[in-house]
Amino acid sequence: MGLFDRFRRSGRTSRPARNAERTGSTRVRAADGEDVRHLETFVTTRQGVEGFVEPRTAVSDVTLLLVAHDGEWTRRRVPSVKWAHEFANHHRVPSYDAAVVGVPQRMRDYNRRKKAGGI
Repeated sequence: MGLFDRFRRSGRTSRPARNAERTGSTRVRAADGEDVRHLETFVTTRQGVEGFVEPRTAVSDVTLLLVAHDGEWTRRRVPSVKWAHEFANHHRVPSYDAAVVGVPQRMRDYNRRKKAGGI
């Protein structure tokens, strides 16, 4: 490695992604059919499900967080924010932007119960 090689390569990781498999300098798995099937199964087998659309970050792509009435939850990658809201509308599940409203307290309570061994 030459003395100035590190400066020549610095722009390579800062370019925006050209596809859903690459986010910043981190490679992540894109959403696939298995993710969709998992979300559909969760929605159809739980009651009181709400969707929380989480925006793309430097570490992960857009995700859809589904939370049931008892706080049980699942999170999967989705193709886009628009797709996530359309999925929720199709399944008659209310959807919210997680960056605006956050995640529900019942999810945190569920995690606390599960960690304590109550679930």
